Amino acid sequence: MTFIERFRELKALFSYERTVKLDDTSLEIRPFQFHQVFINQEIKQLQHAISPPAFCPVPDDNIEENNVFTYTVFVHKGVVRTGKAILLLHGLNERSWEKYLPWAEELAVKTGRAVILFPIAFHMNRTPGSWHNPRMLLPYVNRRKEKFTSLHNATFANVALSSRLSEHPVRFYISGKESIFNLWQLIGEIKNGQHPLFKEGASVNIFAYSIGALLAQVLLLSNPGQLASGSRLFMFCGGTLFSRMDGSSRDIMDGESSLTLKNYLLNDFLHEGRRILGRKEDFLEKAFKSMLSLDKYRPYRENFFRENQHRIAAITLKKDTVIPTTGVAEAFGKECAGKILEELDFPYEYSHQVPFPVHNRVAPETVQQCFSAVFNRAAAFLS
Repeated sequence: MTFIERFRELKALFSYERTVKLDDTSLEIRPFQFHQVFINQEIKQLQHAISPPAFCPVPDDNIEENNVFTYTVFVHKGVVRTGKAILLLHGLNERSWEKYLPWAEELAVKTGRAVILFPIAFHMNRTPGSWHNPRMLLPYVNRRKEKFTSLHNATFANVALSSRLSEHPVRFYISGKESIFNLWQLIGEIKNGQHPLFKEGASVNIFAYSIGALLAQVLLLSNPGQLASGSRLFMFCGGTLFSRMDGSSRDIMDGESSLTLKNYLLNDFLHEGRRILGRKEDFLEKAFKSMLSLDKYRPYRENFFRENQHRIAAITLKKDTVIPTTGVAEAFGKECAGKILEELDFPYEYSHQVPFPVHNRVAPETVQQCFSAVFNRAAAFLS
């Protein structure tokens, strides 16, 4: 069966509501519920203080879908408790796990590990359904076009994220920090034997794509509770310094939002974070800032990657304009990049968002070969 055929099958089968048994493999997809209980009060205070966007009058801290939600795990059938996991972290402005389902299955089959599809704050199913309803959102796209002359890449698919970040770009940091606390809670539950699927002391490795790689880098750099000390990290189309990222895209964020966010993080936040947040810089903020620009905390960042290069690997794509290889190499440092970073190129038209197209304009065998080239490497590293 080709990658494209499997994609279509998994898309039709996937559910948040019930366990899905994959008849032609040894796997099943189990849903679990996450209750956000371990959270920094500063995050909730900042979320409450930020004015909500017009399309969603509820303050960020009161959006229940973000606080209690379902996530799924690819696991071998009949397993009661396992000692090995992979966290799969997705990209920015994602609303569906569809493209990741073959990725998760491949990793689970080839590593024998349970693969956890965990959503970043205010992404996937962690938002009200209205946030991705075209009929409801189109009027707000038109309003943005009227407000910002020559606005490019404005679509209903990105208007929710674009509006939220344009109005309050600090949301990018706050949501990232909330996601770190969520992972801190989840990994802690796994390590302590409190998760129903995992044995106490289970090992947790990470496969991270796009902005999920930035989240994973901050997690490893900050290492809250020392929970990530033994984790391996494999990044695909991710790992760049934020300053090198270009998020302006019809399915990520519009041009105005991308520019506003970059200007804010690389100027006001980077140099005035203490004043903006009203406190001294903490260990999570330091880790995040070190990934924003080349020179901010450069020795701290490069020393970390050099000392931990045995448990970090990355693959970039030559024609990826969102996450360029040069930005990933700069993040690691010259000494380290040559050892843990590999750039690939595929013999068909692809993009950052769609590295493995599922249309019929590319030979399925070719897509399968390129998919295997990436995931054979990832599985070998994360096993």
